[in-house]
Amino acid sequence: MQESLRLILDIQELDMKMIRLMRVRRQRQDDLQQIDSLRKELHQQLGEKEKEIVELKKNSDLLEQKIADCNAKIRKLEGQQSSIKKVDEFNAITQEMTSAERERIALEQKVSDLVDKRIAEEELLEKIKDSLKTSEASTKSLEHEIQASIELINQEGAGLKEERDVIAAKASPELLHIYERLLRNKKDRVVVAIENRTCSGCHIALTAQHENLVRKGENIVFCEHCSRIHYWQESEIVEGTSAASKRRRRRVAST
Repeated sequence: MQESLRLILDIQELDMKMIRLMRVRRQRQDDLQQIDSLRKELHQQLGEKEKEIVELKKNSDLLEQKIADCNAKIRKLEGQQSSIKKVDEFNAITQEMTSAERERIALEQKVSDLVDKRIAEEELLEKIKDSLKTSEASTKSLEHEIQASIELINQEGAGLKEERDVIAAKASPELLHIYERLLRNKKDRVVVAIENRTCSGCHIALTAQHENLVRKGENIVFCEHCSRIHYWQESEIVEGTSAASKRRRRRVAST
């Protein structure tokens, strides 16, 4: 049982390294996603602004046509007015001309407002283009750097997995299955030492009877509270493992 648990501890150390690598890789992938989202957002803003400018130009052209119609109407009325001799008819045409003139002035004001707005939107469009160009230039090298780091993480992870597979082939299949099931649930260390009669996983106090069972090392002993597998910290189980090195470092630090 001690030899089997020693192998599981070695596997656990490799698994912890792989879990940390996966977390870093996930963060790197999130960084890439964030860069891509920013680029897509700028492209979307660019497209929307271009459509808005086209619509402003279209509306402006329609108003220009209405102004031209008003001018044509005024010219026609002026021609009619010159040939009319009756005062009431003359005055009626004058009123119609005045109304057409007011309409033209109102249309010209609308055109002026649309032109001003279009100019402002075109300036904003250029700023978006510059922002997009700058963003793409600055993030290109960053993307290459992130992708390179992900590739290194994948390579390191592949090496760890190969090392794990070698050790796993020597481990007890039953104990390995139990360990892997616990690991899937907790995503953290599941084979932990007892320290001061306390589970170093959940930090809840244990009974003296439980501690004695772990000391004997004859069977697998699970924590009554968190279901982690316990081992005795001073046991020869941990000698030669990464856990032993960490234990020694803690001792040196405490002295």
